[in-house]
Amino acid sequence: MTTYKVTVSTGEQKCAETMNSIYLTLLDSEKQSSGRTLVNKGMFSPLKTEISLDIHVEKELGDIVQVKLEKEKHLVNIFPWFSEHIKVKTPSGDYFEFPCYRWLVDNKEVIIREGTARLPQDDTKSFQEQRKDELESRQELFRWKEWSPGFPMSIDAKVNELPKDVQFDGNKQSEWDWDLATVNSAQSGTKVADLLLVKIEGLVESWKDIADIENIFGHLLKKNTVLDNVMQDWNKDYMFGYQFLNGCNPVMIRKCMKLPDKFPVTPEMVEGFLKKGSTLQEELQAGNIYIVDYEILNGVPAASSERHLTAPICLLYKNELDQIVPIAIQLSQAPGEMSPIFLPSDNTYDWMLAKMWVRSSDFLVHQLVTHLLKTHLLSEVFEMAMYRQLSAVHPVYKLLMPHVRFTIAINARAREKLISKDGIFSQVSSINEAGMGKLIQNAMKTLTYESLCFPEDIKARGMEDVPKYYYRDDGKMVWKAIHCFVSAVIKIYYRSDKAVQKDVEIQEFVKDVACFGMNNSDNFPKSLSSREQLVEYLTAVIFTASAQHAAVNFGQFDWYGWIPNSPSTMRKPPPQQKGQVDLKHIMESLPDRECSSKVLGTVWSLTRTQENELYLGTYPDMYFTEQPVKEAIKTFRHKLDEVTNIIKSRNEKLTLGYCYLSPDKIPNSVAI
Repeated sequence: MTTYKVTVSTGEQKCAETMNSIYLTLLDSEKQSSGRTLVNKGMFSPLKTEISLDIHVEKELGDIVQVKLEKEKHLVNIFPWFSEHIKVKTPSGDYFEFPCYRWLVDNKEVIIREGTARLPQDDTKSFQEQRKDELESRQELFRWKEWSPGFPMSIDAKVNELPKDVQFDGNKQSEWDWDLATVNSAQSGTKVADLLLVKIEGLVESWKDIADIENIFGHLLKKNTVLDNVMQDWNKDYMFGYQFLNGCNPVMIRKCMKLPDKFPVTPEMVEGFLKKGSTLQEELQAGNIYIVDYEILNGVPAASSERHLTAPICLLYKNELDQIVPIAIQLSQAPGEMSPIFLPSDNTYDWMLAKMWVRSSDFLVHQLVTHLLKTHLLSEVFEMAMYRQLSAVHPVYKLLMPHVRFTIAINARAREKLISKDGIFSQVSSINEAGMGKLIQNAMKTLTYESLCFPEDIKARGMEDVPKYYYRDDGKMVWKAIHCFVSAVIKIYYRSDKAVQKDVEIQEFVKDVACFGMNNSDNFPKSLSSREQLVEYLTAVIFTASAQHAAVNFGQFDWYGWIPNSPSTMRKPPPQQKGQVDLKHIMESLPDRECSSKVLGTVWSLTRTQENELYLGTYPDMYFTEQPVKEAIKTFRHKLDEVTNIIKSRNEKLTLGYCYLSPDKIPNSVAI
């Protein structure tokens, strides 16, 4: 009689307790088994628990390559059960690790393979067949569905139908419920959570003036350093331009070498705003002129006759103080007598309103394209393809798992509560369900894989040398750190480019993204042929889910909390002539009190991190068991610490620090 010593860790999960019978069976490479052993004697606790078992067998087994877990429910309890990992010590003293991080649901069994990562071509024939069965089973759970015409594909399941392994855990669910209650309370106008104890009289009325907004929200907003600066300087041209570099939407601005015909700015119009003695053509050639074009909004229908949108174009100039400032704004894509070009020399209210229209358009594009489409929805596509095409022992599956945590779950909730027909976004913005569909369709036509590769996107927009572009500076450092880490991991498992080509699972993963997730897009690769291509692809996946999402999400309260700075909607149409507006017209254009309250509560709630948030490079769930990968993770963390310190040191010298891409503030995944 020989004895195997087994340790079963349940992890800490709310609602993980169960009185069901949990059985464990050891399996060796010859498919010999130890027989079933009862794991629990009584009720499991939801707290982190380690259970030690002695499993006695008459004849020693070979190498333990699999562990089978089975759950038998009783009449009084049908709770699922969560297993974190299992360790087995053989009679000869060898150790085998089995990362699990899975839920056992109903009476189903789970087969867990030994933790060493393997490419499909390196597996035995029997395990290759097992991998195929595993993926077929997953493909039944993770089915593609087009939620709305033109959108990327998403999971075919509502929130309460999601596979248990991708649902929120108990802690995350509690925080989501609280945040949703916060948003709902903001909609009632009585308060914006316990933090925003503000009672607003006359909810559907316009604000009287700018001071009226400050009287209601000022005491709250001034607690935030960035927002305090925004409140003071929001109407100054330098602050308007700064946001295109380091605000919520730092991906729209691009260098302009030639003015488009649809934007007929003449040298005479702007000569007073350029360096003395310089001409517009000289500044264009010098690379000091930049443009932001919201053509993507052209043809998008407004939500109603009381909420308006347009597709403006803004010309910006890098002045002698290295500030990016606006020098011309056209509030449509069609020049003409009814679409004047507004200038800084126009009267105060004309110029103020023109800038508000640009900021309002930026709010819409940021929320639905830069944020929703290019981080949330894309990350769900990658996650879906991962579950459908990569076995749990595939090294890329293990690499990506921390970076898909809660993404499907948060998106499913967004589809029900935020971007649905009567969702929060339709309530606070100029775009309803039909408009969202049109805007996403427009964006999908121009969305490319290359735009997800951070260095390529910066280069394509001609933004390599513009000063004080901290989004670019910090993003390049984080991209490089992720790229080095991914490269180190890939080189451990792929000995050559041919190994990438022979990996049927990774090829199907990439194909699934392009052909199904992205609606058969020609702008995404359908295969990969080298290790270099694979490293770049996976770096883009991880960067999108972590850093890019952080950059465009966590500044929302900073930049949108002050309503005049980024109006979520405009209640009057854009002006078609100069000299026709006053402050009263502007206040009647801005969101009313009720809408302002909803916006404030929403952006505050949707930028809160979880109490036990897992930040970039923090991997408590160790899917990898091999020492070389563990060393690569340590190196990755060390590099991220260096980047954090560089950013911290720089920010100490700045009046307005940029911290959204500091690695210690970047969650691993899209989960907010």
